[in-house]
Amino acid sequence: MSKPEVLVLQHATWEKPGRILSYLEECELPVQTLSIATQKKPDLPDFDEVAGLVVMGGPMGATDFDKFPGLKAEAKLVRAAISVGKPVLGVCLGHQIIATALGAKLHSGDPQIGIGSIKRVDKHDYFSMWSKNLAVLNWHSDTVSLPQDAQLLARSERTKVEAFRFGSALGMQFHLEVTPQLLEEWLEEPMMVKQLKAARGSKSQLREAYAEANSMIAPLAESVFSGFAARCATYSKALSR
Repeated sequence: MSKPEVLVLQHATWEKPGRILSYLEECELPVQTLSIATQKKPDLPDFDEVAGLVVMGGPMGATDFDKFPGLKAEAKLVRAAISVGKPVLGVCLGHQIIATALGAKLHSGDPQIGIGSIKRVDKHDYFSMWSKNLAVLNWHSDTVSLPQDAQLLARSERTKVEAFRFGSALGMQFHLEVTPQLLEEWLEEPMMVKQLKAARGSKSQLREAYAEANSMIAPLAESVFSGFAARCATYSKALSR
């Protein structure tokens, strides 16, 4: 059997794993990135050789199965991974895919783009906020309810479920993965710029706010993503026995 790999599901070329990939590479974990949202029957790797699953963000809705039939396969993969304890990490759309796969409701609302504060609700090793309130990067309009039996970890004034854990899965509505370099890529992407302007934001304001908040974002990202990578490495070793 080849060395187990971490599967990254990407939904837009600019919605890259960023910091997540850095910590997976530090653990010397092979990574395969796939874009399957438009495929009715996607060709997925052998489930038994997947050491972890990362579900990234994207511009579509988590339950928009008519336009993006591959999202059904993603939800099925999420449920299967959780059922056997594989580490699962969801960011923004990925967070919503995990939640709705577990029975949560998806809600559409006004765009929330920029730096905002999240509030710690509960503590868990998967998501360890060292302060009651922390600034993070938001870029979404859809939100989700809390899946039944899930542990709510963080919320904000506008979003009731900012982070949650269910079994081996962690979902985060916000973007810890975005580095300064990746942010610049986002700000060159026409779709993202259009969304930013619709939310009455500007590139200069977002750059300035992000630069100020990054001193809080980066340590939390390190905690979350290094922990996820470590769990994937442990799971990989178990598969290789």
